[in-house]
Amino acid sequence: MKTGRFPPPGHPADHVPFRRLNYGFAFEWVEEPGSLEALLAHLDSLRAADPSHRYLCTLDDTAQCSYTSGHAGSDERLQLDAPENMDWDAPAELAAWELACLQHRVQQLANPELAQVWSDVCSSLNAAPQDIASLVSVNAAPDALLDEVVYIQRLPVPTDDLMIAGQPNGYFSCDWDTFQNHAVIRHLAAQWSYRFFGMGAAWMGFVRHAPLGSDEAQRLVDDLRALYGSGQGSETQQHPAWQTLEQLLQTQRTLLLGYTEDMGEY
Repeated sequence: MKTGRFPPPGHPADHVPFRRLNYGFAFEWVEEPGSLEALLAHLDSLRAADPSHRYLCTLDDTAQCSYTSGHAGSDERLQLDAPENMDWDAPAELAAWELACLQHRVQQLANPELAQVWSDVCSSLNAAPQDIASLVSVNAAPDALLDEVVYIQRLPVPTDDLMIAGQPNGYFSCDWDTFQNHAVIRHLAAQWSYRFFGMGAAWMGFVRHAPLGSDEAQRLVDDLRALYGSGQGSETQQHPAWQTLEQLLQTQRTLLLGYTEDMGEY
């Protein structure tokens, strides 16, 4: 694992080998992260050294994630119009603008008139049987999901679930949008103690302090069957891969969930 630091938002980055892309609070890059556990350990060290901020990493396809995040942030529910006299070449002004946009998205996600809940999201993704197989494959071999270069954002937000305000995603109409993803993030934290830590082009990452027990794993899989399988037919609902996932959740503390149609392509 090789890491490097981006300059603060709004400052020149001519000497940096990677562009900031649409990651307005890009703090660090990680080349060849190796394993998800190694990446999580690195995130834990950043969090322990700086408890006033939260750290969100990318997962699959960092460049595509940036592209769709840029468009997702243009959702009228999340977008903040720039002042007419905005000086885009002034570092301090640009940094202040990035912070204002982040704070606006945080406020919008907390707006009860816009917020969604888990039951709203259930059956909203057209999940095919092969998507359930992909769900299990990714959770069985999570290291393979990581891109060669992972970005880490340092976000001044009050809770882990609100990190999605710094990296909104869910752009295409057939995918879960940012508010639906936020509902999933909140539910997994409240009901199952899974903390949101990563967002990719098609996948979200969660971690808890320890693997689930047998009964807990069965109930969570029932939850996920409802999330992905409601209204999708018996082949998706009764896919044998669900049993494999139930076993996996009893041996590992991470959970990776896809939020796009054809999530397995990533």
